[in-house]
Amino acid sequence: MTVNGVPVVAIDGPTGSGKGAISRSLAVSLDWHLLDSGALYRSVALKVNREGLALSEPAALAAAASRTRVEFSAAAEPEAILLHGDNVTALLRTEECGAMASRIAAIPEVRKALWKRQRAFARPPGLVADGRDMGTVVFPEAELKVYLTASPEERARRRHKQLIQKGIDVSLPDLSEDIARRDERDANRVVAPLKPAEDARVLDSTGLTPEEVVARIRVWLRESGLLSN
Repeated sequence: MTVNGVPVVAIDGPTGSGKGAISRSLAVSLDWHLLDSGALYRSVALKVNREGLALSEPAALAAAASRTRVEFSAAAEPEAILLHGDNVTALLRTEECGAMASRIAAIPEVRKALWKRQRAFARPPGLVADGRDMGTVVFPEAELKVYLTASPEERARRRHKQLIQKGIDVSLPDLSEDIARRDERDANRVVAPLKPAEDARVLDSTGLTPEEVVARIRVWLRESGLLSN
Protein backbone atom coordinates (compact mmCIF):
# COMPACT_ATOMS: atom_id res chain seq x y z
CA MET A 1 0.00 0.00 0.00
CA THR A 2 1.06 3.57 -0.62
CA VAL A 3 0.65 6.51 1.77
CA ASN A 4 -1.96 8.74 0.11
CA GLY A 5 -0.76 7.43 -3.23
CA VAL A 6 2.91 8.06 -2.42
CA PRO A 7 5.45 5.19 -2.20
CA VAL A 8 7.38 5.10 1.08
CA VAL A 9 10.52 3.26 2.14
CA ALA A 10 10.78 3.09 5.95
CA ILE A 11 14.29 2.58 7.33
CA ASP A 12 14.57 1.95 11.07
CA GLY A 13 17.44 0.96 13.29
CA PRO A 14 19.49 1.77 16.38
CA THR A 15 22.10 4.50 16.87
CA GLY A 16 25.17 4.02 14.69
CA SER A 17 23.52 1.57 12.30
CA GLY A 18 24.17 3.95 9.41
CA LYS A 19 20.51 4.52 8.62
CA GLY A 20 20.93 8.30 8.28
CA ALA A 21 23.65 8.15 5.64
CA ILE A 22 21.96 5.23 3.88
CA SER A 23 18.58 6.97 3.81
CA ARG A 24 20.10 10.16 2.41
CA SER A 25 22.05 8.26 -0.28
CA LEU A 26 18.97 6.24 -1.23
CA ALA A 27 16.80 9.37 -1.43
CA VAL A 28 19.38 11.03 -3.68
CA SER A 29 19.60 8.00 -5.96
CA LEU A 30 15.81 7.81 -6.28
CA ASP A 31 15.27 11.61 -6.35
CA TRP A 32 12.71 11.17 -3.55
CA HIS A 33 12.03 13.27 -0.47
CA LEU A 34 13.80 12.51 2.81
CA LEU A 35 12.47 12.47 6.37
CA ASP A 36 15.10 12.46 9.12
CA SER A 37 12.78 11.83 12.05
CA GLY A 38 15.70 11.79 14.48
CA ALA A 39 16.46 15.39 13.53
CA LEU A 40 12.87 16.33 14.42
CA TYR A 41 13.25 14.90 17.92
CA ARG A 42 16.70 16.45 18.31
CA SER A 43 15.27 19.81 17.23
CA VAL A 44 12.56 19.52 19.86
CA ALA A 45 15.23 18.58 22.42
CA LEU A 46 17.22 21.68 21.52
CA LYS A 47 14.13 23.89 21.73
CA VAL A 48 13.14 22.35 25.08
CA ASN A 49 16.63 22.96 26.42
CA ARG A 50 16.63 26.56 25.23
CA GLU A 51 13.24 27.19 26.83
CA GLY A 52 14.25 25.52 30.09
CA LEU A 53 11.36 23.07 30.08
CA ALA A 54 11.39 20.06 32.40
CA LEU A 55 10.88 16.46 31.26
CA SER A 56 8.24 16.18 33.97
CA GLU A 57 5.97 18.59 32.02
CA PRO A 58 4.61 16.45 29.13
CA ALA A 59 1.93 18.95 28.09
CA ALA A 60 4.49 21.75 27.83
CA LEU A 61 6.87 19.49 25.91
CA ALA A 62 4.12 18.50 23.46
CA ALA A 63 3.25 22.16 22.94
CA ALA A 64 6.90 22.93 22.26
CA ALA A 65 7.03 20.06 19.76
CA SER A 66 3.94 21.39 17.98
CA ARG A 67 5.45 24.84 17.49
CA THR A 68 8.95 23.70 16.58
CA ARG A 69 9.56 24.69 12.94
CA VAL A 70 12.14 22.45 11.26
CA GLU A 71 13.32 22.54 7.65
CA PHE A 72 15.63 20.09 5.88
CA SER A 73 17.93 20.79 2.97
CA ALA A 74 17.10 19.07 -0.29
CA ALA A 75 18.36 15.48 -0.17
CA ALA A 76 20.96 16.11 -2.90
CA GLU A 77 22.54 19.04 -1.04
CA PRO A 78 24.97 18.97 1.91
CA GLU A 79 23.10 18.22 5.09
CA ALA A 80 21.53 21.30 6.64
CA ILE A 81 18.78 21.45 9.28
CA LEU A 82 17.13 24.75 10.10
CA LEU A 83 15.36 25.41 13.41
CA HIS A 84 13.19 28.50 13.05
CA GLY A 85 15.50 29.63 10.26
CA ASP A 86 18.79 29.03 12.12
CA ASN A 87 21.22 26.36 10.92
CA VAL A 88 21.54 24.06 13.92
CA THR A 89 22.98 21.00 12.15
CA ALA A 90 26.16 20.83 14.26
CA LEU A 91 24.27 21.36 17.54
CA LEU A 92 21.83 18.56 16.75
CA ARG A 93 24.59 16.02 16.13
CA THR A 94 26.18 16.24 19.58
CA GLU A 95 25.86 13.27 21.91
CA GLU A 96 24.22 15.47 24.58
CA CYS A 97 21.44 16.47 22.18
CA GLY A 98 21.00 12.87 21.06
CA ALA A 99 20.67 11.63 24.64
CA MET A 100 18.11 14.35 25.42
CA ALA A 101 16.15 13.50 22.27
CA SER A 102 16.05 9.83 23.28
CA ARG A 103 14.50 10.75 26.63
CA ILE A 104 11.99 13.11 25.02
CA ALA A 105 11.06 10.47 22.44
CA ALA A 106 9.82 8.22 25.26
CA ILE A 107 7.09 10.74 26.17
CA PRO A 108 3.75 9.76 24.54
CA GLU A 109 2.49 13.34 24.27
CA VAL A 110 5.54 14.39 22.26
CA ARG A 111 5.31 11.42 19.90
CA LYS A 112 1.63 12.16 19.28
CA ALA A 113 2.42 15.81 18.52
CA LEU A 114 5.00 14.83 15.90
CA TRP A 115 3.14 11.90 14.30
CA LYS A 116 0.98 13.95 11.92
CA ARG A 117 3.95 16.15 11.04
CA GLN A 118 5.99 13.16 9.96
CA ARG A 119 3.14 11.74 7.88
CA ALA A 120 3.00 15.02 5.96
CA PHE A 121 6.48 14.38 4.54
CA ALA A 122 5.01 11.72 2.22
CA ARG A 123 4.87 13.68 -1.04
CA PRO A 124 5.32 12.68 -4.71
CA PRO A 125 7.36 11.14 -6.19
CA GLY A 126 8.19 9.22 -2.99
CA LEU A 127 9.67 9.31 0.51
CA VAL A 128 12.57 7.66 2.30
CA ALA A 129 11.76 7.86 6.03
CA ASP A 130 14.60 7.35 8.51
CA GLY A 131 13.97 6.70 12.20
CA ARG A 132 13.16 4.21 14.92
CA ASP A 133 9.42 3.67 14.45
CA MET A 134 8.88 4.56 10.78
CA GLY A 135 7.76 1.06 9.82
CA THR A 136 5.95 0.19 13.04
CA VAL A 137 4.05 3.41 13.87
CA VAL A 138 4.42 6.34 11.47
CA PHE A 139 4.21 4.50 8.13
CA PRO A 140 2.92 0.98 8.92
CA GLU A 141 1.56 0.72 5.36
CA ALA A 142 4.94 1.44 3.72
CA GLU A 143 5.62 -0.92 0.80
CA LEU A 144 9.21 -1.55 1.88
CA LYS A 145 10.39 -1.61 5.49
CA VAL A 146 14.06 -2.06 6.31
CA TYR A 147 15.52 -2.61 9.76
CA LEU A 148 19.17 -1.66 9.52
CA THR A 149 21.55 -2.83 12.23
CA ALA A 150 25.20 -3.67 12.91
CA SER A 151 27.24 -5.11 15.76
CA PRO A 152 27.51 -2.87 18.85
CA GLU A 153 31.27 -2.54 18.33
CA GLU A 154 30.83 -1.51 14.70
CA ARG A 155 28.12 1.01 15.57
CA ALA A 156 30.29 2.63 18.25
CA ARG A 157 33.26 2.78 15.88
CA ARG A 158 31.19 4.38 13.11
CA ARG A 159 29.67 6.94 15.44
CA HIS A 160 33.09 7.79 16.90
CA LYS A 161 34.56 8.31 13.41
CA GLN A 162 31.60 10.47 12.40
CA LEU A 163 31.91 12.72 15.45
CA ILE A 164 35.69 13.08 15.12
CA GLN A 165 35.25 14.12 11.48
CA LYS A 166 32.84 16.81 12.65
CA GLY A 167 35.33 18.10 15.21
CA ILE A 168 33.50 16.66 18.22
CA ASP A 169 35.90 15.08 20.73
CA VAL A 170 34.49 12.00 22.46
CA SER A 171 36.15 8.83 23.78
CA LEU A 172 35.23 5.52 22.18
CA PRO A 173 34.58 3.75 25.55
CA ASP A 174 32.26 6.56 26.70
CA LEU A 175 30.48 6.46 23.36
CA SER A 176 30.02 2.68 23.58
CA GLU A 177 28.43 3.02 27.02
CA ASP A 178 26.15 5.82 25.82
CA ILE A 179 24.99 3.77 22.83
CA ALA A 180 24.28 0.78 25.08
CA ARG A 181 22.18 2.94 27.42
CA ARG A 182 20.30 4.47 24.50
CA ASP A 183 19.64 1.04 22.98
CA GLU A 184 18.15 -0.17 26.25
CA ARG A 185 16.01 2.96 26.68
CA ASP A 186 14.73 2.90 23.09
CA ALA A 187 13.96 -0.83 23.14
CA ASN A 188 12.14 -0.77 26.49
CA ARG A 189 10.11 2.43 26.27
CA VAL A 190 6.36 1.90 26.63
CA VAL A 191 5.42 3.89 23.51
CA ALA A 192 6.78 2.84 20.09
CA PRO A 193 9.74 0.75 21.30
CA LEU A 194 12.59 0.23 18.86
CA LYS A 195 12.03 -3.08 17.06
CA PRO A 196 11.69 -4.35 13.49
CA ALA A 197 8.25 -4.25 11.95
CA GLU A 198 6.81 -7.76 11.50
CA ASP A 199 7.21 -7.49 7.72
CA ALA A 200 10.55 -5.63 7.77
CA ARG A 201 13.64 -6.90 5.98
CA VAL A 202 16.48 -6.99 8.52
CA LEU A 203 19.85 -5.97 7.10
CA ASP A 204 23.04 -6.34 9.14
CA SER A 205 25.45 -3.79 7.66
CA THR A 206 28.50 -4.97 9.62
CA GLY A 207 31.27 -5.35 7.07
CA LEU A 208 29.24 -3.78 4.26
CA THR A 209 30.01 -0.47 2.57
CA PRO A 210 27.25 2.18 2.32
CA GLU A 211 27.16 1.56 -1.43
CA GLU A 212 26.56 -2.15 -0.89
CA VAL A 213 23.73 -1.44 1.56
CA VAL A 214 22.03 1.00 -0.85
CA ALA A 215 22.41 -1.53 -3.67
CA ARG A 216 20.76 -4.22 -1.53
CA ILE A 217 17.80 -1.95 -0.75
CA ARG A 218 17.43 -1.04 -4.44
CA VAL A 219 17.17 -4.78 -5.21
CA TRP A 220 14.34 -5.04 -2.68
CA LEU A 221 12.68 -1.99 -4.26
CA ARG A 222 12.72 -3.72 -7.64
CA GLU A 223 11.32 -6.88 -6.08
CA SER A 224 8.52 -4.80 -4.53
CA GLY A 225 7.69 -3.23 -7.89
CA LEU A 226 8.66 0.27 -6.76
CA LEU A 227 11.71 0.50 -9.00
CA SER A 228 12.00 -0.61 -12.62
CA ASN A 229 15.78 -0.42 -13.02
